[in-house]
Amino acid sequence: MIYDTIGYSEIEYEIIIIDDGSPDGTLEVAKQLETIYGKDKILLRPRGKKLGLGTAYIHGMKHATGDFIIIMDADLSHHPKFILDFIIKQAEQDYDVVTGSRYIGNGGVSGWDFKRKLVSRGANFVSQILLRPKVSDLTGSFRLYKKPVLEKLIESCISKGYVFQMEMMVRARQLDYTIGEVPITFVDRVYGESKLGGSEIFQFVKSLLYLFATT
Repeated sequence: MIYDTIGYSEIEYEIIIIDDGSPDGTLEVAKQLETIYGKDKILLRPRGKKLGLGTAYIHGMKHATGDFIIIMDADLSHHPKFILDFIIKQAEQDYDVVTGSRYIGNGGVSGWDFKRKLVSRGANFVSQILLRPKVSDLTGSFRLYKKPVLEKLIESCISKGYVFQMEMMVRARQLDYTIGEVPITFVDRVYGESKLGGSEIFQFVKSLLYLFATT
């Protein structure tokens, strides 16, 4: 789908796939894509076990050759059709970061029940009050970064899990990076299960209070 979106454009790109030993067959599918599109476009960089989101970013950056990095989930919750919107937005004012937002323009969510929507809205609302990040969707993860900016932000962050994406935006604000936003529609994953549970919510609250106290 990424190929269908930008494969016929003049944009040079590579797709780096990080798989942390997922049992759902992700790596096998990725190998098939590598065969179809070639190793110059599909870069498989698997790891043996789940080591955390931040280290996955670092692992991917080591192999990225471009000046910009777009980070997105591969379960179709982040639709590739929005990639060009990110690229166009970045070029408008040479933004350091462009983040997808469910809460501006025609953005939204699809496939969530009321409880999940309430949790997401509540987390975002409380985060906005406490952290004042100057972005409308603090908990999203579909983003474009300048590569040096992403490297600096990861060095600055200490959070893990659900709150990691929040800290990235808070640190970006602290470091005076410019941030653009584009509306996106987040689609709940068709395959697999959501990782958001009681332990993740507890960790979110704990980390949110830490960020409030230190930023």
